[in-house]
This record gives sequence, C-alpha cells and structure tokens, in this order.
Amino acid sequence: MTQIAHLHEALDGQRLWDDVQSLASIGALEPRGIRRLALDEADNRARLWLAEQGAALGCRVHYDALGNLFLRREGQDASLAPLLIGSHMDSQPRAGAHDGALGVVAGLSILRTLSERGIAHRRPLEVVAWTNEEGARFAPGASGSSWFAGQREYEDILAALDGDGVRFGDALQECLTLLEDKGLEYRPAPFEPHAFLELHIEQGPILEQLGKPVGIVSGIQGVNWYRIEVEGMANHAGTTPRQARRDAFDGAHELVTALKAATSGQDDDLRFTIGTFSLWPDAVNTIAQRATFTIDLRHPRQAVLDDLDARFHALARRQWSGCDAHLTVTSRVAPVAFPDSLLEVLRESAGSVCPEVPELVSGAFHDAIHLAHVCPTAMLFTPCRAGISHHPDEHIEREDAEVAVRALAEAASRLLA
Repeated sequence: MTQIAHLHEALDGQRLWDDVQSLASIGALEPRGIRRLALDEADNRARLWLAEQGAALGCRVHYDALGNLFLRREGQDASLAPLLIGSHMDSQPRAGAHDGALGVVAGLSILRTLSERGIAHRRPLEVVAWTNEEGARFAPGASGSSWFAGQREYEDILAALDGDGVRFGDALQECLTLLEDKGLEYRPAPFEPHAFLELHIEQGPILEQLGKPVGIVSGIQGVNWYRIEVEGMANHAGTTPRQARRDAFDGAHELVTALKAATSGQDDDLRFTIGTFSLWPDAVNTIAQRATFTIDLRHPRQAVLDDLDARFHALARRQWSGCDAHLTVTSRVAPVAFPDSLLEVLRESAGSVCPEVPELVSGAFHDAIHLAHVCPTAMLFTPCRAGISHHPDEHIEREDAEVAVRALAEAASRLLA
C-alpha cells in the first residue's frame, strides 16, 4: 500500500490529462474552445460527469442548495473537518478549456490516486465544483462559493437574471431536479472546512516569463467597481456654438482624465480600467446628453483602495464641461492575504517538485477569495501561454499542469495525514 507521504509521486500524469480532455469535451466549440455557461445544459452535464467519476471511486457525492457539487472520501477520523480542494467548471461564452476546470480535475486526480492506490488518510477529503464562478450568464459571479462562505444572501442570488430574462433560481431548480433524479445526496447547508486549496491557471504572463510550472499565490487583489454617469444637454451638432454646449462626452473625457491622474504615483500593483463607455442618445448629429462609463479598480491593499475611493467621489462631485457627474459603487470586494501557515505548507510542497517557486498576487477573482472568510485558504497557479484566458486560444502545457498538480497533491498529503 502506498503511503500518504508519497501521494504526489503516485499520481498518474496520463490519467490526469485524460480527465482534463474528457471535461474539455463537454460544451466543446468548433474549431476550439468551450461554452459552459452557469447552469446551462453543458454545465449540468459537467456536473453529472464529475459525479460519475466520484461515484466510481467510491466517494459520497453531495450537492447543496446552490448546486455546488462535492465528492467526499472519508478519512480514518470522520469527526474531523474535511480538507476542501476544487474550483469551478462554468465558463465564459467562448472560453478556453482550463479556467477553473483544471482545479476541479486536479482534485479529482488526487481522489483517484488515493482510491486506486488504497492510500489511507486521517482527515476526510472533499473535492468541490462551485456554481457560477464566472458570472458570464448570471452576474455577479462566484455565486456558489460566496453563498457557502456567508458572503451573499441566498434570495439575492436567486433573483439574478440572464440576458434572456431567465431567473437564476429557475435555472438552479432545473439543475437540482436533475441531480435529485440521478439519486445524488442533497446536503443543503454549508459547513466549515479544515482548509481550502485551489489550483488555477494564472491568466497572466508572469510564470511563463519566469519559466516556472507552478507559483504560490500570496493573496488576491481587492476590487471596487464604479458606474459613472455624466449629464449634459442634447442639442443640434451643427448649430450649437462651442460656448453654449454642455457636451456629456467632453465632461466624461475630462473626468476620466482626472480620475486616471488621481491614480498616478501608485505602485505597479494598481489596476485602473475603463471597461465600458456609452453615449445617449447615440446619434451622429446630436450632442451627447449622457455619457456612462465603468471603472474596475484593483489593488492588494485596502488602504490604497479607500484613498482612491475618496478621491473618486470628490472628483465626481465637481462639474466637468458644465456637466454634472453621478458616481455609483456597484461592487466592493476586499483584498485577501492568505495565511502564512498555509502558505508555508505550499512553499514546502511546491519546493519538493520545483526549485525556486515564485510567489505572486492574483489580479483576478477566484472562489478562494470567499472561502478565505470561513477557513484557512491558499492557491497555486500554473502558467497559461502568453497569459491568454477567457478565450479559445487559452492553452496550458501538460508538463506544467502535472508539476502543479503534484505540488497540490503534496500539500494535500500534509493536511490529510
């Protein structure tokens, strides 16, 4: 019988990649890419595939009130809180095959190795696939993990609508009915895990530039989202003199310039993005009456976000080219620093399979940002080619993925023993 200390060595790299490819075939697009929007037919088929894999390994398969799916392998002491490993399986509309999915398959591979090698462990292990991390169909994202961690209210999540007017709650009920019909076990309430580990593709270029197959994530940037409306006066584009204009576009241009200037002098960790910009009435020969734009502001330190938030509000209270501005905060997510005790486990574990493992802050949201509120949480990254993600050209190297999963397995062995 293989010992838990040798778990990462026992992991079957070919079987790992076979599972990656099997999941990638669900919702596959031609000529490449995938489409598994949250709670659509492909996303639900992915749940059934994962449930079948877990059941074949002798795991108890549970689902909860948000459709989060759990594969549980009992430990020698069932009274202990389980180690939780996982990510998500839903995708963007035209996505790559590895965003989220790799983290779920990584957990499945660890379960497979434990089961097929008959490896005993003291603490229970659960592998999870969270519902609607992406938010591509139902916004905002991370529905399953944020509810599990007590960060969002159940009824608020159910009320979200997709672009066709379908209610999240109705799509969820179809999913829950499907899982019930398959005989899976319903476990409605969240629980407190011993710890949560998530492996994810980096979705950035750093690890590839460093030539490293795995990196340790020290934390996740916080983010503020803003919606700003600048109100002017619509009028004839040809007959209205310059001095008589209250052009919302001019006001928005001035305000954007001032907002961007307010971020100057910050360190390179700051991210300021104008993601959308629209004009109304949006006619070629009419001065814009309203300009609307959004800001995505990110930084790993809350103090920086708070300082810029105050500056943004002050700027929005001024007039710009004779126009009034109205700023609305649409979302705030605080930065998360992962605990050093768990990071040290990852440092030792990743160091056993890869020399000189870099540490970096995640610029993107992940389910781990919510789990950090209920249990010790940490993440590993593996590189993706040119940092491309949320795109059919998203690509990972098999060898990199295998090293990263072995690092995850080594960390799991230390936490399960």
